[in-house]
Amino acid sequence: MSDPIKLELQDGVAVLTLNRPDAGNALDAATGQALAEAVETVAGDGRVRALVLTGAGRIFCVGGDIAEMRERAESLAGLMEQALPRLHRAMARIAALRCPVITAVNGPVGGGGIGLALCGDFVLAAASMKLRGGYSAIGLSPDLGASWHLVRRAGAAQAKRILFLNQPVDAAECLRLGLVDAVHPDEELHGRALALARELAAGATGSLGRIRDLVDGIGGRTFVQHLDLEARYMIESAAGAEAREGVRAFMEKRAPRF
Repeated sequence: MSDPIKLELQDGVAVLTLNRPDAGNALDAATGQALAEAVETVAGDGRVRALVLTGAGRIFCVGGDIAEMRERAESLAGLMEQALPRLHRAMARIAALRCPVITAVNGPVGGGGIGLALCGDFVLAAASMKLRGGYSAIGLSPDLGASWHLVRRAGAAQAKRILFLNQPVDAAECLRLGLVDAVHPDEELHGRALALARELAAGATGSLGRIRDLVDGIGGRTFVQHLDLEARYMIESAAGAEAREGVRAFMEKRAPRF
């Protein structure tokens, strides 16, 4: 039996792959545990300079494992109480990473898979990608940050439409709504995601981490607090080796070596 999650690291790029293609990469208990462990490994590995999150096969992630839910129908709340804290900690860890995150959405996505698909700084989609809410169709509500990311990217009205009506939204419409940042032919998606990850991994990752924190946390700060944080991060950046190399390379008219 293959591992439900694969984690590979090469040239500073970690690739985390949901690896239950025969089950639509559904998030059962074992997959949730493996995902949480893989995220912790990424967060604790100083060699990781960019993260790519994708799925094996033709489906990115259908969300929770309905078969497991059916087996636990009489104790479904208990299943959720057991699974969600672990998964939500993993999502919070991804959000707090100080490196760029790219999601390569290689096919249809629904339910909790939406939170995974849209958590990237860059969301790249295959042409075959379709997004469907799915929660309310089985009497449940969103998890793994699905509602957060839908609202953040497309606004409350579109989020309600997707989550209330459960109608599939194709890749072109997801691009129009701002849910994804680019759409690529299926056969090109993985290569495009890796190329972007390598480009970012070769950059000033300390700078990128501070930018990520400034942009993602803006809703929780006043303007004055944000200015204070910008000043602190600018001073930290200026004191580091990346800034010294960046300025030197600019003056020498060459590419910086971060």
